[in-house]
Amino acid sequence: MTTTEHKNKNTAANNNMEPLFAKDYNVYINHTDAGGIVYHANHLVFFENCRRDWFTKLGLNGYFLRTDDGDIQHFVVSQADLQYKRAILLDEVISVRIDKVELKPASIIFYQSIHRSTSDKASSQLLSSTKIVIACVQNLVKPEPMANNETNNDQPDNAVNTTPMRPIRVPKELRDAIEQSISEQINERL
Repeated sequence: MTTTEHKNKNTAANNNMEPLFAKDYNVYINHTDAGGIVYHANHLVFFENCRRDWFTKLGLNGYFLRTDDGDIQHFVVSQADLQYKRAILLDEVISVRIDKVELKPASIIFYQSIHRSTSDKASSQLLSSTKIVIACVQNLVKPEPMANNETNNDQPDNAVNTTPMRPIRVPKELRDAIEQSISEQINERL
Protein backbone atom coordinates (compact mmCIF):
# COMPACT_ATOMS: atom_id res chain seq x y z
CA MET A 1 0.00 0.00 0.00
CA THR A 2 1.38 3.42 -0.94
CA THR A 3 1.51 6.35 1.46
CA THR A 4 -1.24 8.10 -0.49
CA GLU A 5 -3.52 5.07 -0.26
CA HIS A 6 -2.84 4.78 3.45
CA LYS A 7 -3.67 8.46 4.00
CA ASN A 8 -6.84 8.14 1.95
CA LYS A 9 -8.02 5.17 4.00
CA ASN A 10 -7.59 7.11 7.22
CA THR A 11 -8.98 10.52 6.29
CA ALA A 12 -12.13 11.68 8.01
CA ALA A 13 -13.67 12.47 4.64
CA ASN A 14 -13.43 8.83 3.56
CA ASN A 15 -16.69 7.90 1.81
CA ASN A 16 -16.88 4.58 3.69
CA MET A 17 -16.83 6.25 7.10
CA GLU A 18 -20.19 7.14 8.60
CA PRO A 19 -20.23 10.89 9.40
CA LEU A 20 -21.01 12.16 12.89
CA PHE A 21 -23.64 14.43 11.32
CA ALA A 22 -24.76 15.10 7.74
CA LYS A 23 -27.29 17.41 6.19
CA ASP A 24 -28.32 18.10 2.60
CA TYR A 25 -28.31 21.69 1.34
CA ASN A 26 -29.63 23.18 -1.90
CA VAL A 27 -27.25 25.30 -3.96
CA TYR A 28 -28.91 28.57 -4.95
CA ILE A 29 -27.87 31.31 -7.36
CA ASN A 30 -26.64 33.52 -4.50
CA HIS A 31 -24.03 30.84 -3.66
CA THR A 32 -22.52 30.93 -7.15
CA ASP A 33 -20.52 33.12 -9.49
CA ALA A 34 -21.69 34.10 -12.99
CA GLY A 35 -20.73 30.64 -14.30
CA GLY A 36 -22.98 28.79 -11.85
CA ILE A 37 -20.09 27.49 -9.73
CA VAL A 38 -20.19 27.95 -5.96
CA TYR A 39 -17.90 30.79 -4.94
CA HIS A 40 -14.99 29.43 -2.89
CA ALA A 41 -15.87 31.35 0.29
CA ASN A 42 -19.35 29.81 0.29
CA HIS A 43 -17.83 26.43 1.07
CA LEU A 44 -17.13 27.97 4.48
CA VAL A 45 -20.78 29.08 4.69
CA PHE A 46 -22.00 25.52 4.08
CA PHE A 47 -19.56 24.16 6.68
CA GLU A 48 -20.72 26.79 9.20
CA ASN A 49 -24.40 26.03 8.56
CA CYS A 50 -23.74 22.34 9.10
CA ARG A 51 -22.00 22.94 12.45
CA ARG A 52 -24.83 25.22 13.56
CA ASP A 53 -27.47 22.65 12.53
CA TRP A 54 -25.59 19.94 14.46
CA PHE A 55 -25.50 22.09 17.61
CA THR A 56 -29.25 22.67 17.18
CA LYS A 57 -29.82 18.91 16.83
CA LEU A 58 -27.90 18.44 20.09
CA GLY A 59 -30.31 20.90 21.72
CA LEU A 60 -27.68 23.61 22.19
CA ASN A 61 -27.15 27.16 21.18
CA GLY A 62 -23.47 26.44 20.78
CA TYR A 63 -22.40 29.87 19.67
CA PHE A 64 -23.66 32.11 22.46
CA LEU A 65 -23.77 30.63 25.92
CA ARG A 66 -24.58 32.60 29.06
CA THR A 67 -22.88 31.71 32.34
CA ASP A 68 -24.65 31.82 35.70
CA ASP A 69 -22.94 35.20 36.24
CA GLY A 70 -24.45 36.59 33.03
CA ASP A 71 -21.18 36.54 31.08
CA ILE A 72 -21.38 35.69 27.38
CA GLN A 73 -19.25 32.87 26.01
CA HIS A 74 -19.05 32.16 22.31
CA PHE A 75 -16.92 30.62 19.58
CA VAL A 76 -14.71 32.23 16.97
CA VAL A 77 -12.97 30.51 14.08
CA SER A 78 -9.25 30.53 14.80
CA GLN A 79 -8.10 28.34 11.89
CA ALA A 80 -9.55 27.07 8.62
CA ASP A 81 -7.72 24.72 6.27
CA LEU A 82 -9.74 23.99 3.12
CA GLN A 83 -9.07 21.69 0.20
CA TYR A 84 -11.14 22.15 -2.94
CA LYS A 85 -11.51 18.97 -5.01
CA ARG A 86 -14.36 19.55 -7.50
CA ALA A 87 -16.73 22.37 -8.38
CA ILE A 88 -20.10 22.62 -6.67
CA LEU A 89 -22.75 23.63 -9.20
CA LEU A 90 -25.94 25.69 -9.20
CA ASP A 91 -29.17 23.79 -8.42
CA GLU A 92 -27.55 20.65 -7.07
CA VAL A 93 -28.14 19.20 -3.62
CA ILE A 94 -24.97 18.62 -1.63
CA SER A 95 -24.35 16.63 1.52
CA VAL A 96 -22.35 18.60 4.10
CA ARG A 97 -20.87 16.44 6.82
CA ILE A 98 -19.14 16.57 10.15
CA ASP A 99 -16.80 13.62 9.82
CA LYS A 100 -14.88 13.91 13.06
CA VAL A 101 -14.65 16.19 16.10
CA GLU A 102 -11.76 16.64 18.51
CA LEU A 103 -12.37 18.35 21.83
CA LYS A 104 -9.54 20.42 23.27
CA PRO A 105 -9.69 22.33 26.57
CA ALA A 106 -10.55 25.70 24.98
CA SER A 107 -11.40 24.75 21.38
CA ILE A 108 -13.15 22.26 19.14
CA ILE A 109 -11.60 20.90 15.94
CA PHE A 110 -14.04 19.96 13.19
CA TYR A 111 -13.14 17.78 10.21
CA GLN A 112 -15.85 18.33 7.62
CA SER A 113 -16.54 17.50 4.00
CA ILE A 114 -18.96 18.28 1.19
CA HIS A 115 -20.11 15.48 -1.12
CA ARG A 116 -22.15 15.07 -4.29
CA SER A 117 -24.34 12.02 -4.64
CA THR A 118 -23.57 9.88 -7.66
CA SER A 119 -25.78 7.61 -9.74
CA ASP A 120 -24.48 4.75 -7.59
CA LYS A 121 -26.36 5.68 -4.41
CA ALA A 122 -23.80 3.84 -2.28
CA SER A 123 -21.02 6.26 -3.19
CA SER A 124 -20.44 9.97 -3.50
CA GLN A 125 -17.86 12.40 -4.86
CA LEU A 126 -15.79 14.45 -2.45
CA LEU A 127 -16.11 18.13 -3.43
CA SER A 128 -14.18 19.79 -0.60
CA SER A 129 -12.92 19.09 2.89
CA THR A 130 -11.79 21.19 5.80
CA LYS A 131 -10.27 21.26 9.23
CA ILE A 132 -11.79 24.13 11.19
CA VAL A 133 -10.75 25.09 14.71
CA ILE A 134 -13.22 27.10 16.74
CA ALA A 135 -11.95 28.66 19.97
CA CYS A 136 -14.14 29.30 22.99
CA VAL A 137 -13.87 32.89 24.25
CA GLN A 138 -15.54 35.15 26.77
CA ASN A 139 -16.21 38.85 26.35
CA LEU A 140 -14.45 40.89 29.03
CA VAL A 141 -16.34 44.13 28.52
CA LYS A 142 -20.08 44.36 28.94
CA PRO A 143 -21.83 47.01 26.83
CA GLU A 144 -23.20 49.85 28.94
CA PRO A 145 -26.33 51.73 27.92
CA MET A 146 -25.80 55.31 26.76
CA ALA A 147 -27.35 58.01 28.90
CA ASN A 148 -29.82 60.33 27.11
CA ASN A 149 -28.77 58.97 23.70
CA GLU A 150 -25.56 60.98 23.87
CA THR A 151 -22.20 59.59 22.91
CA ASN A 152 -19.23 59.82 25.21
CA ASN A 153 -16.67 61.93 23.36
CA ASP A 154 -13.93 61.03 25.87
CA GLN A 155 -13.52 57.55 24.37
CA PRO A 156 -11.69 56.94 21.12
CA ASP A 157 -13.90 55.71 18.26
CA ASN A 158 -12.33 52.25 18.26
CA ALA A 159 -13.11 51.67 21.97
CA VAL A 160 -16.79 51.36 21.14
CA ASN A 161 -16.23 48.88 18.31
CA THR A 162 -13.85 46.42 19.98
CA THR A 163 -14.66 43.95 22.70
CA PRO A 164 -11.70 42.31 24.40
CA MET A 165 -12.02 38.55 24.67
CA ARG A 166 -10.12 35.89 26.51
CA PRO A 167 -9.91 32.17 25.78
CA ILE A 168 -11.86 29.95 28.15
CA ARG A 169 -12.61 26.26 28.53
CA VAL A 170 -15.30 24.70 26.35
CA PRO A 171 -18.46 24.81 28.53
CA LYS A 172 -19.31 21.52 30.24
CA GLU A 173 -22.83 21.34 28.77
CA LEU A 174 -21.47 21.60 25.23
CA ARG A 175 -18.55 19.24 25.90
CA ASP A 176 -20.92 16.62 27.39
CA ALA A 177 -23.35 16.84 24.44
CA ILE A 178 -20.53 16.44 21.90
CA GLU A 179 -18.95 13.53 23.80
CA GLN A 180 -22.34 11.79 24.01
CA SER A 181 -22.92 12.22 20.26
CA ILE A 182 -19.47 10.80 19.47
CA SER A 183 -20.05 7.89 21.85
CA GLU A 184 -23.41 7.11 20.23
CA GLN A 185 -21.79 7.05 16.79
CA ILE A 186 -19.09 4.65 18.00
CA ASN A 187 -21.69 2.36 19.57
CA GLU A 188 -23.71 2.31 16.32
CA ARG A 189 -20.63 1.10 14.44
CA LEU A 190 -20.10 -1.81 16.81
